[in-house]
Amino acid sequence: MEEPTLAEIEHETPPSNIFIPPSVIPSSLLSGRSYTHFSPVPPSLLASTEKSVPVCLGVDEAGRGPVLGPMVYGIFYLPLPLSDPLLRQTHHFDDSKVLTAQVRSSLMQKLSTAGSDLYQSCGWATTLLSAGDISAGMMRPSNAGGSYNLNAQAMDATVELIQGVYDRGVNIQEIYVDTIGQPAAYQKKLERIFPTAKITVAKKADSLYPCVSAASVCAKVTRDAALEVLWKTRGRPPTKDEEKDRKEEGTDMEWGSGYPSDQRCVTWLRGNMHPVFGWGPECRFSWGTAKDMLEGPKGVKVDWPVDDDGDTHRLTDFFTAKDQEEGDELGTWFGTPAGLEAF
Repeated sequence: MEEPTLAEIEHETPPSNIFIPPSVIPSSLLSGRSYTHFSPVPPSLLASTEKSVPVCLGVDEAGRGPVLGPMVYGIFYLPLPLSDPLLRQTHHFDDSKVLTAQVRSSLMQKLSTAGSDLYQSCGWATTLLSAGDISAGMMRPSNAGGSYNLNAQAMDATVELIQGVYDRGVNIQEIYVDTIGQPAAYQKKLERIFPTAKITVAKKADSLYPCVSAASVCAKVTRDAALEVLWKTRGRPPTKDEEKDRKEEGTDMEWGSGYPSDQRCVTWLRGNMHPVFGWGPECRFSWGTAKDMLEGPKGVKVDWPVDDDGDTHRLTDFFTAKDQEEGDELGTWFGTPAGLEAF
């Protein structure tokens, strides 16, 4: 994965006054659990209704590369005829990297506000893959199935989100996905799973298809808001004066964007590392940056004992009297050798 530029790092740093959408659930976030949130489905999009219209759905993600915070997959769906007029022309959705933080936050707030045209006509959902679950999957031992890499986790999240919309009775006709890696292979996998929909997987899809642009906004704002919640609870809760200064000056959280190439992130990790347990649910322990710090001079080497269930006997141990203590009934349970003199 290419390292982000300085401009991209600044863009990825969450703002101080971001809207906290309903897709951010603090209790789940702080427990380190992954979870999924679905918005209410507009009645007009249900396939069971007489006025049901064909729906297009877009998929995008945010937070693939950082060592801090979750990776978020977002989907967005709406009637095909409204895709350009409502998203592009009326609300000017675009790739989240093109929009400012304030614009993204404002769009997300409209999506979440009952009565707005976006709320009435569109649906969206996000899956938040926690840093802990990402690390657990990537570091899974061979006897538990081996590494569950990031691409596999992303694919599963995408499929479950799309299936969740189908399960809610939405008439999905077209699916557009922003890809990481080779689009053709990704598209074939999705076509096998969802054979009734026209599927397009493309690089830079978030700048080509309005529904993917909207999905990128849902994913990005959810991740930014999740980092804000994590920071206030795990980073170092600011004092009232610090919080006031931060809002007035527009300064950002001290751990920055969460990318390993962001010096603010590295400085925070070094200054807040427990020598044994490392960090909390905000950190991806499978990233090289975290591994190197834990294995460095400030980390404590821990040898974890192999699990022992207490049953180390072999079945054949019960079929021989060799080395058995006198009076051990198991050794003679099935009798003793008769010897040649018996014949």
